[in-house]
Amino acid sequence: MADELILDGETREQKYQTLIPQIKALIEDEPDLVANCANIAAALRQTFGFFWVGFYFVKDDELVLGPFQGDIACTRIAKGRGVCGTVWQNGETLIVPDVNNFPGHIACSAASQSEIVVPIINQGQVRSVLDVDSDKLDDFNDIDQKYLTELAVFIADRF
Repeated sequence: MADELILDGETREQKYQTLIPQIKALIEDEPDLVANCANIAAALRQTFGFFWVGFYFVKDDELVLGPFQGDIACTRIAKGRGVCGTVWQNGETLIVPDVNNFPGHIACSAASQSEIVVPIINQGQVRSVLDVDSDKLDDFNDIDQKYLTELAVFIADRF
């Protein structure tokens, strides 16, 4: 793949349809998980201008911050705590239209207003979560869930 992304499309879905094959091409021959997650985070942020995009990895019964793009972030998250910890505990994607109304939300940045978190599951276990934050309220929907889940499934076998 080239060193730059081709960012076509007017709608969010069109952008995902252009971006996902490029991400898959970028990471399919690279065995290093950290490198792949770093490029995924960068590609998503570059394409959509999200406030924060990153990964948390399950390590020693905590979520530990992995590769990300954006402002500094919380380093460790307990199971069941905040949006990421809840997704880890339940193994299901969460879309939060207003993080200020989510019970137990962890405010790593006051600028974050909405969030989607997708579990990355390998061999029946959540191994990581993909966390995407927006500085706009209600910025995520089923289109984001569909394509971010596709990415999560694609990368899951690398855990």
